[in-house]
Amino acid sequence: MSSVKKICTCAFCVALSYVLPLVFHAAGLGMAFSPLHFPALLCGLLCGWPYGALCGIVGPILSSVLSGMPAASQLIYMCPEVCVYGLVTGLGMRFIRTGRTAADIYLSMVPALLLGRVAGGVVRAVAFLSNAQSYTIAMWASAYVVGTTPAMVMQLVVLPVLVLALTRAGLIPQRYSKTVPAA
Repeated sequence: MSSVKKICTCAFCVALSYVLPLVFHAAGLGMAFSPLHFPALLCGLLCGWPYGALCGIVGPILSSVLSGMPAASQLIYMCPEVCVYGLVTGLGMRFIRTGRTAADIYLSMVPALLLGRVAGGVVRAVAFLSNAQSYTIAMWASAYVVGTTPAMVMQLVVLPVLVLALTRAGLIPQRYSKTVPAA
């Protein structure tokens, strides 16, 4: 994908960071489905790690400024988490080469989903320490794993299908060349 296409795709994903929370929260699904995570993951998958990481930082800030979601006080936790999603999916897509695009996508997304949650938890734990409060593993698991399981499932279902559909439609390049068996 050309640099211009990557920049445009990243800009589209940043715009989705504003639109998706509005739609999900209007439907009462915002907390369960983590709509800010989708654009950064998608951007990392399509454009690579620098764009995915950028989308993961700029998207939540833009959404907060324009809509108040997330609240400004939550940006310190959300930006590192969402940045890691875009960063790790992009790195995964760059370095993981199984020969099957769907496998590459899943092998890029699963570590990103785990590491992003760890990053958010670490930042939250540091913030709690600065307030002389404790932050336990149980608190982290409740907020970042149990509370976001529907989001993880939806991301692991929707995003690979979307990337594969965009590839089949010719909107993004094929990851592997199709070889025709010899007759």
